[in-house]
Amino acid sequence: MIQKQTVPNVLKAFAHLLNTEIKDWKLEIPEKFGRGYCIGFRFNANIRMIISNYELNEDIIVENIDLDHSKKTLFFKFQNIFPVAETLPGEVLLKTLPSVLIGTSSLNTDAVIPIHTNTATINIEINADYLSELFEISETSTILYNLLQNKQPLLFEQMLYPSLQKIADEIISESVTKTFKLFFLRIKAEELICRLLIELEKRDTKQLYTLNPNDVEKIYKAKQQMLENLSIPPVINDLAVSANMSPTKLKNLFKQIFGNSIFNYYQEFRMKEAAILLKQGDLSVSDVGYKLGFTNLSHFSKVFVAHIGVKPKQYSKL
Repeated sequence: MIQKQTVPNVLKAFAHLLNTEIKDWKLEIPEKFGRGYCIGFRFNANIRMIISNYELNEDIIVENIDLDHSKKTLFFKFQNIFPVAETLPGEVLLKTLPSVLIGTSSLNTDAVIPIHTNTATINIEINADYLSELFEISETSTILYNLLQNKQPLLFEQMLYPSLQKIADEIISESVTKTFKLFFLRIKAEELICRLLIELEKRDTKQLYTLNPNDVEKIYKAKQQMLENLSIPPVINDLAVSANMSPTKLKNLFKQIFGNSIFNYYQEFRMKEAAILLKQGDLSVSDVGYKLGFTNLSHFSKVFVAHIGVKPKQYSKL
């Protein structure tokens, strides 16, 4: 029998809406509503985690009972961390690369949480003051200082490296007895947060701009537009017009959220797409280069080495 206070209230509300029960922190989606599961843990008053992997027949709205507006909460939302079939088309695999959204509660403080029809995430919420007590932070660390101060709406996205993905995999699939489950998962959740903050501190950011949901939506639409056709380099002015903001604002907010310039971000994804296509083995190195808009194959090879670490031909044989 688990203690009720170790189950997040939002999970209890979700179970109530689906007219089902939570067993060992786990909610199984009833067949008439969809399929899959949702697992939630309230480790203590300062940190909780929900693991979701399900499909619903339709969206459901759940009141976010857990959100305390009087506290400074940070959220870490891990996306695409569940395994996908490597036989999927390259452009589909590119859209399922694992990443994490890191932000302040002021950008995640809706009174309701939309429970989408297809969700595969790990969500961790942690009190910023509690986190601040775990390590010393200097004002020279612009991102960390402002994130932990939690006085303005902020959002960052970070791609997951293999070492981070390994921790996420352990959270999802590691078999731990009920006696140690909460202890084990809290340590793993805090390890993920620590490693992500280490990555954020590496970003060369001297100034942070206050975000609003409308600007965030525009930046993500610009990113989507840019990645739709990786054979065509992005034109800043065109993206700015589509986003209805100045080129300077677009560039500043994009780099703040993603930690990279628009072109460098595009080039990174272009090379990830090249790596996926080469691994699938259906195209030659030259075919991949031409498909991604390169007319000079030696330049393609040089860019590939800069991002992936080996030449395209070598990579295709790994």
